[in-house]
Amino acid sequence: MRPIRIIARTLVLALPFGLSLAAVPARAAPPDAITLGMVLEPPNLDPTSGAAAATDEVVYANVFEGLTRFAPDGTVVPGLAASWETNGTATVYTFHLREGVRFHDGTAMEADDVAFSLDRARGPDSTNAQKALFDGIDSIAATDPLTVTVTLARPDGAFPFKMAWGDAVIVAPETAGTEATAPVGTGPFRFDRWVHGDRVELVRNPDYWGPAPALARATFKFIPDPNAAYAAMMAGDVDAFPNFPAPETLPQFEADPRFKVIVGTTEGETILAINNRRPPLDDIRVREAIAHAIDRQDVIDGAMFGYGTPIGTHFAPHHPDYVDLTGLSRHDLKKARALLAEAGQTDLKLRLALPPPSYARRGGEIVAAELRAAGIETEITNLEWAQWLDQVFKRNDFDLTIVSHTEPMDIGIYARPDYYFGYGKPDFLALMDRLAGATAPDERSEILKAAQRMIAEDHVNVYLFQLAKTGVANAKIEGLWENAPTQANDLTAVRWAD
Repeated sequence: MRPIRIIARTLVLALPFGLSLAAVPARAAPPDAITLGMVLEPPNLDPTSGAAAATDEVVYANVFEGLTRFAPDGTVVPGLAASWETNGTATVYTFHLREGVRFHDGTAMEADDVAFSLDRARGPDSTNAQKALFDGIDSIAATDPLTVTVTLARPDGAFPFKMAWGDAVIVAPETAGTEATAPVGTGPFRFDRWVHGDRVELVRNPDYWGPAPALARATFKFIPDPNAAYAAMMAGDVDAFPNFPAPETLPQFEADPRFKVIVGTTEGETILAINNRRPPLDDIRVREAIAHAIDRQDVIDGAMFGYGTPIGTHFAPHHPDYVDLTGLSRHDLKKARALLAEAGQTDLKLRLALPPPSYARRGGEIVAAELRAAGIETEITNLEWAQWLDQVFKRNDFDLTIVSHTEPMDIGIYARPDYYFGYGKPDFLALMDRLAGATAPDERSEILKAAQRMIAEDHVNVYLFQLAKTGVANAKIEGLWENAPTQANDLTAVRWAD
Protein backbone atom coordinates (compact mmCIF):
# COMPACT_ATOMS: atom_id res chain seq x y z
CA MET A 1 0.00 0.00 0.00
CA ARG A 2 1.43 3.40 -0.95
CA PRO A 3 1.94 5.70 2.06
CA ILE A 4 -0.05 8.91 2.17
CA ARG A 5 2.21 11.96 2.44
CA ILE A 6 0.75 14.83 4.41
CA ILE A 7 2.47 18.20 4.21
CA ALA A 8 1.35 20.76 6.79
CA ARG A 9 2.62 24.21 7.70
CA THR A 10 3.70 24.78 11.29
CA LEU A 11 1.45 27.39 12.86
CA VAL A 12 2.30 29.68 15.77
CA LEU A 13 -0.69 30.35 17.98
CA ALA A 14 -0.95 33.51 20.09
CA LEU A 15 -1.47 32.53 23.73
CA PRO A 16 -1.95 34.56 26.90
CA PHE A 17 1.02 35.73 28.91
CA GLY A 18 3.27 36.03 25.86
CA LEU A 19 3.58 32.26 25.36
CA SER A 20 3.73 30.61 21.94
CA LEU A 21 3.25 26.98 20.93
CA ALA A 22 4.03 25.18 17.68
CA ALA A 23 0.88 23.35 16.56
CA VAL A 24 0.98 19.62 15.84
CA PRO A 25 0.73 19.10 12.07
CA ALA A 26 -2.85 18.25 11.07
CA ARG A 27 -3.57 14.76 9.77
CA ALA A 28 -6.31 14.36 7.20
CA ALA A 29 -9.09 12.00 8.18
CA PRO A 30 -9.96 9.27 5.67
CA PRO A 31 -13.16 9.82 3.71
CA ASP A 32 -16.35 8.32 5.11
CA ALA A 33 -18.34 8.14 1.86
CA ILE A 34 -18.06 5.92 -1.19
CA THR A 35 -19.55 5.82 -4.68
CA LEU A 36 -19.85 2.42 -6.32
CA GLY A 37 -20.57 1.85 -9.98
CA MET A 38 -23.14 -0.71 -11.12
CA VAL A 39 -24.10 -1.77 -14.63
CA LEU A 40 -27.79 -2.34 -14.00
CA GLU A 41 -30.31 -0.29 -12.07
CA PRO A 42 -32.54 -2.45 -9.86
CA PRO A 43 -36.17 -2.67 -10.98
CA ASN A 44 -37.08 -2.37 -7.28
CA LEU A 45 -35.38 -2.54 -3.88
CA ASP A 46 -37.31 -5.46 -2.37
CA PRO A 47 -35.19 -8.64 -2.61
CA THR A 48 -38.18 -10.77 -1.58
CA SER A 49 -40.32 -9.91 -4.61
CA GLY A 50 -38.16 -10.12 -7.72
CA ALA A 51 -35.39 -11.98 -9.51
CA ALA A 52 -33.03 -9.11 -10.39
CA ALA A 53 -29.49 -9.55 -9.08
CA ALA A 54 -29.08 -5.77 -9.05
CA THR A 55 -31.51 -5.51 -6.13
CA ASP A 56 -29.34 -7.68 -3.89
CA GLU A 57 -26.24 -5.85 -5.10
CA VAL A 58 -27.58 -2.73 -3.37
CA VAL A 59 -29.46 -4.01 -0.32
CA TYR A 60 -28.05 -7.43 0.74
CA ALA A 61 -26.30 -7.12 4.13
CA ASN A 62 -26.50 -3.33 3.77
CA VAL A 63 -30.23 -2.58 4.21
CA PHE A 64 -31.75 -6.03 4.75
CA GLU A 65 -30.64 -9.01 6.82
CA GLY A 66 -31.81 -12.59 7.23
CA LEU A 67 -31.61 -15.14 10.00
CA THR A 68 -28.29 -16.24 8.51
CA ARG A 69 -26.01 -14.67 5.93
CA PHE A 70 -23.15 -15.48 3.58
CA ALA A 71 -19.67 -14.51 4.70
CA PRO A 72 -17.12 -13.34 2.09
CA ASP A 73 -15.72 -16.89 1.86
CA GLY A 74 -19.16 -18.37 1.16
CA THR A 75 -19.72 -19.93 4.57
CA VAL A 76 -23.07 -19.49 6.30
CA VAL A 77 -22.76 -17.45 9.50
CA PRO A 78 -25.21 -15.96 12.03
CA GLY A 79 -27.24 -12.97 10.95
CA LEU A 80 -30.30 -11.84 12.89
CA ALA A 81 -30.19 -15.25 14.56
CA ALA A 82 -27.30 -15.32 17.00
CA SER A 83 -27.48 -19.12 17.04
CA TRP A 84 -29.67 -22.06 16.08
CA GLU A 85 -30.00 -25.75 16.64
CA THR A 86 -31.85 -28.62 14.98
CA ASN A 87 -33.24 -31.93 16.10
CA GLY A 88 -31.61 -35.23 15.12
CA THR A 89 -33.56 -35.57 11.87
CA ALA A 90 -33.08 -32.00 10.61
CA THR A 91 -36.83 -31.38 10.59
CA VAL A 92 -37.08 -28.83 13.42
CA TYR A 93 -34.87 -25.72 13.57
CA THR A 94 -34.89 -23.37 16.54
CA PHE A 95 -33.44 -19.90 15.91
CA HIS A 96 -32.40 -17.64 18.80
CA LEU A 97 -32.64 -14.01 17.75
CA ARG A 98 -30.29 -11.21 18.75
CA GLU A 99 -31.45 -8.80 21.41
CA GLY A 100 -31.99 -5.12 20.72
CA VAL A 101 -32.45 -5.32 16.94
CA ARG A 102 -34.62 -2.57 15.47
CA PHE A 103 -35.95 -1.85 12.03
CA HIS A 104 -34.95 1.45 10.48
CA ASP A 105 -38.31 2.96 11.47
CA GLY A 106 -37.45 2.35 15.15
CA THR A 107 -39.73 -0.64 15.77
CA ALA A 108 -38.33 -3.78 17.39
CA MET A 109 -37.48 -6.80 15.24
CA GLU A 110 -38.86 -9.87 17.03
CA ALA A 111 -39.93 -13.45 16.40
CA ASP A 112 -43.34 -12.42 15.04
CA ASP A 113 -41.58 -10.51 12.25
CA VAL A 114 -39.60 -13.62 11.33
CA ALA A 115 -42.75 -15.72 11.24
CA PHE A 116 -44.49 -13.08 9.12
CA SER A 117 -41.57 -12.89 6.64
CA LEU A 118 -41.32 -16.64 6.12
CA ASP A 119 -45.09 -17.07 5.86
CA ARG A 120 -45.24 -14.20 3.37
CA ALA A 121 -42.47 -15.77 1.25
CA ARG A 122 -44.18 -19.16 1.08
CA GLY A 123 -47.80 -17.97 0.90
CA PRO A 124 -50.12 -18.56 -2.07
CA ASP A 125 -49.87 -14.90 -3.12
CA SER A 126 -46.09 -14.74 -2.78
CA THR A 127 -44.14 -13.02 -5.54
CA ASN A 128 -40.82 -14.29 -4.18
CA ALA A 129 -38.60 -15.35 -7.09
CA GLN A 130 -37.15 -18.18 -4.99
CA LYS A 131 -40.33 -19.45 -3.40
CA ALA A 132 -38.92 -22.99 -3.61
CA LEU A 133 -36.56 -22.09 -0.75
CA PHE A 134 -39.56 -22.14 1.59
CA ASP A 135 -41.51 -25.08 0.13
CA GLY A 136 -40.33 -27.49 2.81
CA ILE A 137 -41.69 -25.42 5.72
CA ASP A 138 -44.63 -27.06 7.49
CA SER A 139 -45.12 -24.52 10.30
CA ILE A 140 -43.48 -21.53 11.99
CA ALA A 141 -43.94 -20.68 15.65
CA ALA A 142 -42.79 -17.58 17.56
CA THR A 143 -42.36 -19.28 20.91
CA ASP A 144 -41.21 -16.05 22.60
CA PRO A 145 -40.05 -12.63 21.31
CA LEU A 146 -36.53 -13.91 20.64
CA THR A 147 -37.17 -17.53 19.64
CA VAL A 148 -38.53 -18.94 16.39
CA THR A 149 -39.15 -22.63 15.73
CA VAL A 150 -39.46 -23.78 12.12
CA THR A 151 -40.82 -27.26 11.50
CA LEU A 152 -40.15 -28.83 8.11
CA ALA A 153 -42.24 -31.38 6.26
CA ARG A 154 -39.10 -33.39 5.50
CA PRO A 155 -35.44 -33.37 6.58
CA ASP A 156 -33.34 -30.55 5.16
CA GLY A 157 -29.75 -30.17 6.27
CA ALA A 158 -29.37 -27.12 4.01
CA PHE A 159 -32.09 -25.02 5.63
CA PRO A 160 -29.68 -22.48 7.28
CA PHE A 161 -28.05 -22.10 3.84
CA LYS A 162 -31.43 -21.29 2.29
CA MET A 163 -32.12 -18.68 4.96
CA ALA A 164 -28.93 -16.81 3.94
CA TRP A 165 -30.31 -15.90 0.50
CA GLY A 166 -31.44 -12.35 -0.14
CA ASP A 167 -34.90 -13.72 -0.86
CA ALA A 168 -35.16 -14.77 2.81
CA VAL A 169 -34.47 -11.43 4.52
CA ILE A 170 -36.71 -10.33 7.39
CA VAL A 171 -39.21 -7.52 6.89
CA ALA A 172 -41.92 -6.03 9.11
CA PRO A 173 -45.65 -6.34 8.39
CA GLU A 174 -46.03 -2.56 8.62
CA THR A 175 -43.58 -1.85 5.78
CA ALA A 176 -43.67 -5.01 3.65
CA GLY A 177 -45.97 -3.41 1.09
CA THR A 178 -43.64 -0.49 0.34
CA GLU A 179 -40.21 -2.18 0.43
CA ALA A 180 -39.89 -1.92 -3.36
CA THR A 181 -39.50 1.86 -3.29
CA ALA A 182 -38.90 2.71 0.40
CA PRO A 183 -37.04 -0.24 1.92
CA VAL A 184 -37.01 -0.60 5.71
CA GLY A 185 -34.66 -3.26 7.03
CA THR A 186 -32.44 -3.92 10.04
CA GLY A 187 -29.03 -3.48 8.38
CA PRO A 188 -26.11 -1.14 9.03
CA PHE A 189 -27.33 1.30 6.35
CA ARG A 190 -30.68 3.03 5.89
CA PHE A 191 -32.23 3.92 2.57
CA ASP A 192 -31.94 7.65 1.88
CA ARG A 193 -33.12 8.29 -1.67
CA TRP A 194 -33.42 6.84 -5.16
CA VAL A 195 -32.82 9.11 -8.12
CA HIS A 196 -34.29 6.91 -10.83
CA GLY A 197 -32.04 6.42 -13.79
CA ASP A 198 -29.01 7.62 -11.86
CA ARG A 199 -28.33 6.37 -8.31
CA VAL A 200 -29.47 4.99 -4.95
CA GLU A 201 -28.09 6.55 -1.77
CA LEU A 202 -27.73 4.87 1.64
CA VAL A 203 -26.70 6.40 4.96
CA ARG A 204 -25.26 4.82 8.08
CA ASN A 205 -27.81 3.46 10.55
CA PRO A 206 -26.91 5.04 13.93
CA ASP A 207 -29.00 2.45 15.81
CA TYR A 208 -27.49 -0.66 14.22
CA TRP A 209 -27.30 -3.66 16.55
CA GLY A 210 -23.81 -4.66 15.37
CA PRO A 211 -20.48 -2.91 14.82
CA ALA A 212 -20.94 0.47 13.17
CA PRO A 213 -19.69 0.60 9.57
CA ALA A 214 -16.81 2.93 8.78
CA LEU A 215 -18.77 4.53 5.95
CA ALA A 216 -21.34 7.22 6.71
CA ARG A 217 -22.76 7.29 3.19
CA ALA A 218 -22.78 5.00 0.16
CA THR A 219 -23.97 5.85 -3.35
CA PHE A 220 -24.69 3.20 -5.99
CA LYS A 221 -24.40 4.89 -9.40
CA PHE A 222 -25.79 3.16 -12.48
CA ILE A 223 -23.51 3.20 -15.55
CA PRO A 224 -24.57 0.62 -18.12
CA ASP A 225 -22.17 1.62 -20.88
CA PRO A 226 -18.66 0.04 -20.60
CA ASN A 227 -16.94 3.09 -22.10
CA ALA A 228 -18.71 5.39 -19.64
CA ALA A 229 -17.76 3.05 -16.78
CA TYR A 230 -14.11 3.27 -17.78
CA ALA A 231 -14.27 7.06 -18.03
CA ALA A 232 -16.00 7.36 -14.65
CA MET A 233 -13.32 5.30 -12.91
CA MET A 234 -10.49 7.21 -14.54
CA ALA A 235 -12.07 10.56 -13.63
CA GLY A 236 -12.74 9.54 -10.03
CA ASP A 237 -16.48 9.97 -10.42
CA VAL A 238 -16.87 6.52 -8.88
CA ASP A 239 -14.54 5.06 -6.26
CA ALA A 240 -15.06 1.40 -7.11
CA PHE A 241 -16.77 -0.75 -9.72
CA PRO A 242 -17.03 -4.21 -8.13
CA ASN A 243 -18.39 -5.84 -11.32
CA PHE A 244 -16.57 -3.84 -13.97
CA PRO A 245 -18.14 -4.14 -17.45
CA ALA A 246 -15.03 -3.38 -19.53
CA PRO A 247 -12.56 -6.20 -18.76
CA GLU A 248 -10.50 -5.31 -21.82
CA THR A 249 -9.28 -2.21 -19.95
CA LEU A 250 -8.14 -4.00 -16.79
CA PRO A 251 -4.43 -4.00 -17.81
CA GLN A 252 -4.55 -0.20 -17.91
CA PHE A 253 -5.88 -0.05 -14.36
CA GLU A 254 -3.30 -2.59 -13.19
CA ALA A 255 -0.55 -0.32 -14.52
CA ASP A 256 -1.94 2.74 -12.72
CA PRO A 257 -0.97 3.03 -9.01
CA ARG A 258 -4.19 4.94 -8.26
CA PHE A 259 -6.18 1.74 -8.70
CA LYS A 260 -6.28 -1.90 -7.77
CA VAL A 261 -7.84 -4.67 -9.84
CA ILE A 262 -9.76 -7.31 -7.89
CA VAL A 263 -10.36 -10.56 -9.79
CA GLY A 264 -12.22 -13.39 -8.09
CA THR A 265 -14.95 -15.94 -8.63
CA THR A 266 -18.73 -15.71 -8.61
CA GLU A 267 -21.64 -18.11 -8.37
CA GLY A 268 -22.66 -16.95 -11.83
CA GLU A 269 -23.22 -19.78 -14.29
CA THR A 270 -23.49 -18.00 -17.63
CA ILE A 271 -25.72 -19.98 -19.97
CA LEU A 272 -27.35 -19.85 -23.35
CA ALA A 273 -30.78 -20.69 -21.97
CA ILE A 274 -33.17 -22.66 -24.19
CA ASN A 275 -36.96 -22.63 -24.02
CA ASN A 276 -37.49 -26.39 -23.58
CA ARG A 277 -41.29 -25.99 -23.92
CA ARG A 278 -41.23 -24.72 -27.48
CA PRO A 279 -40.93 -26.92 -30.59
CA PRO A 280 -38.48 -27.77 -32.01
CA LEU A 281 -36.43 -26.93 -28.90
CA ASP A 282 -38.32 -29.62 -27.00
CA ASP A 283 -36.33 -32.10 -29.14
CA ILE A 284 -33.10 -33.09 -27.38
CA ARG A 285 -31.37 -33.48 -30.75
CA VAL A 286 -31.96 -29.81 -31.56
CA ARG A 287 -30.73 -28.67 -28.13
CA GLU A 288 -27.63 -30.86 -28.46
CA ALA A 289 -26.98 -29.46 -31.94
CA ILE A 290 -27.09 -25.93 -30.54
CA ALA A 291 -24.65 -26.95 -27.80
CA HIS A 292 -22.15 -28.43 -30.28
CA ALA A 293 -22.41 -25.34 -32.50
CA ILE A 294 -20.99 -23.09 -29.77
CA ASP A 295 -17.30 -22.74 -28.97
CA ARG A 296 -17.44 -21.60 -25.36
CA GLN A 297 -13.81 -20.44 -25.39
CA ASP A 298 -14.64 -18.11 -28.29
CA VAL A 299 -17.41 -16.60 -26.15
CA ILE A 300 -15.09 -16.23 -23.13
CA ASP A 301 -12.38 -14.57 -25.23
CA GLY A 302 -14.68 -12.38 -27.29
CA ALA A 303 -17.20 -11.30 -24.65
CA MET A 304 -15.07 -11.42 -21.48
CA PHE A 305 -11.54 -10.92 -22.90
CA GLY A 306 -10.42 -14.23 -21.41
CA TYR A 307 -11.98 -13.81 -17.96
CA GLY A 308 -14.17 -16.83 -17.25
CA THR A 309 -13.98 -20.58 -16.66
CA PRO A 310 -15.59 -23.00 -19.14
CA ILE A 311 -18.44 -25.07 -17.67
CA GLY A 312 -20.42 -28.03 -18.93
CA THR A 313 -23.26 -27.98 -16.44
CA HIS A 314 -25.04 -25.62 -14.05
CA PHE A 315 -22.55 -25.80 -11.19
CA ALA A 316 -19.65 -23.68 -10.00
CA PRO A 317 -16.18 -25.13 -10.77
CA HIS A 318 -14.87 -23.99 -7.39
CA HIS A 319 -17.40 -26.19 -5.58
CA PRO A 320 -15.88 -29.47 -4.31
CA ASP A 321 -18.68 -31.51 -5.94
CA TYR A 322 -18.25 -30.01 -9.41
CA VAL A 323 -18.03 -32.48 -12.31
CA ASP A 324 -16.28 -31.36 -15.52
CA LEU A 325 -18.79 -32.27 -18.23
CA THR A 326 -17.59 -29.87 -20.92
CA GLY A 327 -16.75 -32.83 -23.15
CA LEU A 328 -20.44 -33.67 -23.57
CA SER A 329 -20.98 -30.43 -25.49
CA ARG A 330 -17.61 -29.80 -27.10
CA HIS A 331 -17.52 -27.61 -30.20
CA ASP A 332 -18.27 -29.87 -33.19
CA LEU A 333 -19.95 -28.27 -36.22
CA LYS A 334 -20.15 -31.54 -38.14
CA LYS A 335 -22.04 -33.20 -35.30
CA ALA A 336 -24.30 -30.15 -34.89
CA ARG A 337 -25.32 -30.25 -38.57
CA ALA A 338 -25.89 -34.02 -38.44
CA LEU A 339 -28.15 -33.72 -35.39
CA LEU A 340 -30.20 -30.97 -37.03
CA ALA A 341 -30.62 -33.08 -40.17
CA GLU A 342 -31.64 -36.09 -38.08
CA ALA A 343 -34.26 -33.91 -36.36
CA GLY A 344 -35.53 -32.68 -39.73
CA GLN A 345 -34.47 -29.09 -39.06
CA THR A 346 -32.82 -27.82 -42.22
CA ASP A 347 -34.07 -24.23 -42.17
CA LEU A 348 -34.26 -23.33 -38.48
CA LYS A 349 -34.61 -19.72 -37.34
CA LEU A 350 -34.68 -18.81 -33.64
CA ARG A 351 -35.17 -15.65 -31.59
CA LEU A 352 -32.26 -14.66 -29.34
CA ALA A 353 -33.28 -12.23 -26.56
CA LEU A 354 -30.37 -10.42 -24.92
CA PRO A 355 -30.47 -8.50 -21.60
CA PRO A 356 -28.18 -5.49 -21.08
CA PRO A 357 -24.98 -6.93 -19.51
CA SER A 358 -21.97 -6.86 -21.81
CA TYR A 359 -21.41 -10.61 -21.45
CA ALA A 360 -24.88 -11.10 -22.99
CA ARG A 361 -24.72 -8.44 -25.72
CA ARG A 362 -21.16 -9.26 -26.78
CA GLY A 363 -21.64 -12.98 -26.29
CA GLY A 364 -24.88 -12.93 -28.26
CA GLU A 365 -23.17 -11.69 -31.41
CA ILE A 366 -20.62 -14.52 -31.18
CA VAL A 367 -23.30 -17.13 -30.48
CA ALA A 368 -25.38 -15.91 -33.44
CA ALA A 369 -22.39 -16.19 -35.79
CA GLU A 370 -21.56 -19.70 -34.59
CA LEU A 371 -25.16 -20.87 -34.86
CA ARG A 372 -25.26 -19.50 -38.42
CA ALA A 373 -22.21 -21.60 -39.24
CA ALA A 374 -24.16 -24.67 -38.11
CA GLY A 375 -27.20 -23.74 -40.19
CA ILE A 376 -29.33 -21.92 -37.58
CA GLU A 377 -30.32 -18.32 -38.19
CA THR A 378 -31.13 -16.07 -35.22
CA GLU A 379 -33.09 -12.87 -34.83
CA ILE A 380 -31.45 -10.83 -32.05
CA THR A 381 -33.55 -8.59 -29.82
CA ASN A 382 -31.83 -6.40 -27.22
CA LEU A 383 -34.00 -6.00 -24.13
CA GLU A 384 -33.71 -3.71 -21.15
CA TRP A 385 -33.65 -5.51 -17.82
CA ALA A 386 -37.30 -4.88 -16.94
CA GLN A 387 -38.33 -6.07 -20.40
CA TRP A 388 -36.24 -9.24 -20.02
CA LEU A 389 -37.78 -10.02 -16.64
CA ASP A 390 -41.27 -9.60 -18.03
CA GLN A 391 -40.93 -11.18 -21.46
CA VAL A 392 -38.37 -13.94 -20.84
CA PHE A 393 -38.42 -14.74 -17.15
CA LYS A 394 -42.12 -14.26 -16.41
CA ARG A 395 -43.94 -14.90 -19.70
CA ASN A 396 -41.42 -17.38 -21.22
CA ASP A 397 -41.69 -15.60 -24.57
CA PHE A 398 -38.31 -16.49 -26.10
CA ASP A 399 -36.34 -19.19 -27.89
CA LEU A 400 -32.83 -18.46 -26.64
CA THR A 401 -31.33 -15.99 -24.19
CA ILE A 402 -27.98 -15.43 -22.45
CA VAL A 403 -27.90 -14.76 -18.72
CA SER A 404 -25.73 -15.37 -15.66
CA HIS A 405 -27.44 -17.16 -12.76
CA THR A 406 -25.62 -15.61 -9.81
CA GLU A 407 -27.58 -17.24 -6.98
CA PRO A 408 -25.51 -19.67 -4.89
CA MET A 409 -25.95 -23.42 -5.43
CA ASP A 410 -29.11 -22.98 -7.49
CA ILE A 411 -29.18 -26.25 -9.45
CA GLY A 412 -32.57 -26.88 -7.82
CA ILE A 413 -34.21 -24.48 -10.30
CA TYR A 414 -34.16 -27.34 -12.84
CA ALA A 415 -36.78 -29.11 -10.73
CA ARG A 416 -39.28 -26.32 -11.39
CA PRO A 417 -41.41 -27.03 -14.48
CA ASP A 418 -42.75 -23.45 -14.37
CA TYR A 419 -39.24 -21.96 -14.46
CA TYR A 420 -38.47 -19.88 -17.53
CA PHE A 421 -36.53 -22.54 -19.46
CA GLY A 422 -39.19 -25.17 -18.64
CA TYR A 423 -37.36 -28.40 -17.78
CA GLY A 424 -38.86 -29.96 -14.63
CA LYS A 425 -38.04 -33.59 -15.55
CA PRO A 426 -39.64 -35.98 -13.00
CA ASP A 427 -36.36 -37.89 -12.57
CA PHE A 428 -34.59 -34.63 -11.72
CA LEU A 429 -37.39 -33.74 -9.32
CA ALA A 430 -36.81 -37.06 -7.57
CA LEU A 431 -33.09 -36.28 -7.25
CA MET A 432 -33.84 -32.94 -5.60
CA ASP A 433 -36.28 -34.65 -3.21
CA ARG A 434 -33.52 -37.06 -2.24
CA LEU A 435 -31.09 -34.18 -1.80
CA ALA A 436 -33.50 -32.34 0.50
CA GLY A 437 -33.67 -35.34 2.81
CA ALA A 438 -29.97 -36.20 2.72
CA THR A 439 -27.80 -35.07 5.61
CA ALA A 440 -24.67 -37.25 5.11
CA PRO A 441 -22.01 -35.32 3.10
CA ASP A 442 -21.13 -38.33 0.92
CA GLU A 443 -24.76 -38.91 -0.02
CA ARG A 444 -25.34 -35.23 -0.84
CA SER A 445 -22.19 -35.19 -2.98
CA GLU A 446 -23.34 -38.25 -4.94
CA ILE A 447 -26.76 -36.70 -5.60
CA LEU A 448 -25.31 -33.34 -6.70
CA LYS A 449 -23.00 -35.06 -9.16
CA ALA A 450 -25.88 -37.10 -10.58
CA ALA A 451 -27.94 -33.91 -10.98
CA GLN A 452 -25.14 -32.21 -12.89
CA ARG A 453 -24.85 -35.15 -15.27
CA MET A 454 -28.59 -35.35 -15.90
CA ILE A 455 -29.04 -31.76 -17.06
CA ALA A 456 -25.79 -31.90 -19.07
CA GLU A 457 -26.82 -35.10 -20.84
CA ASP A 458 -30.28 -33.67 -21.54
CA HIS A 459 -28.67 -30.48 -22.93
CA VAL A 460 -31.29 -28.43 -21.11
CA ASN A 461 -29.24 -25.31 -21.77
CA VAL A 462 -25.86 -24.52 -23.30
CA TYR A 463 -23.41 -24.05 -20.43
CA LEU A 464 -20.89 -21.38 -21.41
CA PHE A 465 -18.72 -20.19 -18.53
CA GLN A 466 -18.53 -19.33 -14.86
CA LEU A 467 -18.63 -15.55 -14.61
CA ALA A 468 -15.47 -14.05 -13.15
CA LYS A 469 -15.70 -11.19 -10.68
CA THR A 470 -13.62 -8.45 -12.27
CA GLY A 471 -13.55 -5.34 -10.14
CA VAL A 472 -11.66 -2.04 -10.08
CA ALA A 473 -11.29 0.19 -7.04
CA ASN A 474 -9.38 3.16 -5.71
CA ALA A 475 -6.18 1.71 -4.25
CA LYS A 476 -7.00 3.18 -0.82
CA ILE A 477 -10.27 1.29 -0.42
CA GLU A 478 -10.23 -1.80 1.78
CA GLY A 479 -12.81 -4.47 2.55
CA LEU A 480 -14.52 -5.04 -0.81
CA TRP A 481 -15.36 -8.67 -1.53
CA GLU A 482 -12.86 -10.41 -3.81
CA ASN A 483 -15.18 -13.35 -4.54
CA ALA A 484 -18.97 -13.22 -4.76
CA PRO A 485 -20.60 -16.08 -2.85
CA THR A 486 -23.87 -14.28 -3.51
CA GLN A 487 -24.94 -11.27 -5.57
CA ALA A 488 -23.96 -8.51 -3.16
CA ASN A 489 -21.83 -5.45 -2.53
CA ASP A 490 -21.51 -5.91 1.22
CA LEU A 491 -20.22 -2.62 2.68
CA THR A 492 -20.08 -3.65 6.33
CA ALA A 493 -16.27 -3.97 6.32
CA VAL A 494 -15.44 -1.37 3.64
CA ARG A 495 -13.27 1.57 4.63
CA TRP A 496 -10.75 4.02 3.29
CA ALA A 497 -7.17 3.40 4.44
CA ASP A 498 -5.57 6.06 6.65
